[in-house]
Amino acid sequence: MKLTKRVIDSAEIRDKAYELWDGEVKGFAVRIYPSGTKSYMIQYRVNGKTDKNFFGKHGVLTPDEARKIAREKLVYIANGGNPAEDKRAHAKAPTLGGFCNYFMEHYAKQSLKPSTFKEYQRSIDNFIKPALGNRKLQDIVKADVTKLHHSHSERPYQANRTRGVLSKLFNYAEELGLRPDNSNPVTKVKPYKETKRERYLSAEEQKQLGETLRKCARDGSENPYMIAAFKLLLLTGCRLGEIQTLKWDYIRGNAIMLPDSKTGAKKVYLGQPALDVLANIEPKPNNPYVICGKFEGGYITDFQKPWRRIRKLAEIEDVHIHDLRHSFASGAVSMGESMPMLGKLLGHKDIKTTQRYAHLADAPMHEAADRVSQVISDALDG
Repeated sequence: MKLTKRVIDSAEIRDKAYELWDGEVKGFAVRIYPSGTKSYMIQYRVNGKTDKNFFGKHGVLTPDEARKIAREKLVYIANGGNPAEDKRAHAKAPTLGGFCNYFMEHYAKQSLKPSTFKEYQRSIDNFIKPALGNRKLQDIVKADVTKLHHSHSERPYQANRTRGVLSKLFNYAEELGLRPDNSNPVTKVKPYKETKRERYLSAEEQKQLGETLRKCARDGSENPYMIAAFKLLLLTGCRLGEIQTLKWDYIRGNAIMLPDSKTGAKKVYLGQPALDVLANIEPKPNNPYVICGKFEGGYITDFQKPWRRIRKLAEIEDVHIHDLRHSFASGAVSMGESMPMLGKLLGHKDIKTTQRYAHLADAPMHEAADRVSQVISDALDG
């Protein structure tokens, strides 16, 4: 008979499970369990073996919906597919959490700079694994990524960094054949718009910072290597990691020749004040680093805690370490340096990166306009 809601609802409950077979689609049935549960299934033969595939419960699916699914599955089998084998393969498929470990070991470790590797690991451990780590890699869809991305909407920068790590993960999974080509679920999840931070030290704030650093040097409240590091960050426009891991061997006369940086090999031009800071740093035996740590042969790894203490004393608590690089850039532009020149000083490869400072070039013009208009205004006012 054709399976209908009335037929299935009125089926008797027996001591043992049994099937009611559909008279319309051969191989389609509903199994009736002693518990009263009724599950739709198909029975088929592949390579001489009979197998069953259960795909939904009566009540969740109507008989007509289940019949349509059964037809699709039977067509799939007729074309060489095997639902039971697919199920076994799915059970063996990696979870996203497991694939994250493989990705970091076999891709990230070889392809990323240490600082970037650390950021990837942080995104994976703190955001990706807790949200999606137990899900099968092949089951994750756009809606899953969108939900994760939106859950960090109050921190757009972090949400976008996590999105970027996920995109790399899924691209790598496609390369390994673990997902179909062009199936990256991150592609259509738009990143949040990020507002670039623009915080520069004013002349007065630079004075406050200088006085604080001198005070810390006099009373010994801060490590002298740490004090020198903050001065170098402000006087060179270098990134934190470039000064943190600076070696004496990299210094060539009045320049630093970095073998590697965020943008590759880089030359940092040193002004006399920066050279003076370097001249007053005492190298330690058996330590190649300029900013020496407490362990032999190492550098200081934690800049954040000392900086929080120093900026509090200097009353500039909203200033981040990276803002020292911004302050170097703003000083250069305010004094009339061109964008290409600033790009060279900062080690930018793309002029578009430097253009974020272009508006600062207006400062001298505004000052000049103010001076000229004031003279004219005074004359007009008698």
